[in-house]
Amino acid sequence: MANHTPVNGQITDAVTQANVKVLGDAPAQALGTLYQVMSQSVGLSMQNAVNLQQSRNTINTAVTTQGVNLIYSMDVASDAVGTSDIFGSLSMTDLITVLASLKKS
Repeated sequence: MANHTPVNGQITDAVTQANVKVLGDAPAQALGTLYQVMSQSVGLSMQNAVNLQQSRNTINTAVTTQGVNLIYSMDVASDAVGTSDIFGSLSMTDLITVLASLKKS
């Protein structure tokens, strides 16, 4: 108990103990707040990473679809007719010779 104060000693002791408690709890509360902020930051960065993956998957799907559409839109029939016109007048022996020479070069 405090001595020789104009206020009752029990009041002084109660205020002193409350102040000591606040000062004693401050580091724990500060660390608790720090941990909460860190966990929120990590959670937000994880959400951003998932969002980025989803966006990339969407773009990859679009690119793949465009590539497949491009492949399917090629005029295969006209290519076959052109190839037939080029190689149609050759005999089988001449055709094999031409294809073999293309393979070597």
